[in-house]
Amino acid sequence: MHLLYFAWVRQRVGLGEEDIAPPPAVRDVAGLVAFLAARSPGHAAAFADPRQIRCAVNQEFADPTTPVGPEDEIAFFPPVTGG
Repeated sequence: MHLLYFAWVRQRVGLGEEDIAPPPAVRDVAGLVAFLAARSPGHAAAFADPRQIRCAVNQEFADPTTPVGPEDEIAFFPPVTGG
């Protein structure tokens, strides 16, 4: 699974991207966020409030129930506002 982090999510995690192999119990975005929050203090800070993070799976916007798999590219980023 290839993860991408953008903006303040990247700053808190301390990485722009990483490849991981989560346990088989991680089957959706919500499970992945919970798994990531336990990886390091930086991950915990980034994912402390999952409502403040948006996600895309394979470049498609995703919600907490969106399935994830080992070959997916998953991006995490803050909400975007326009003006």
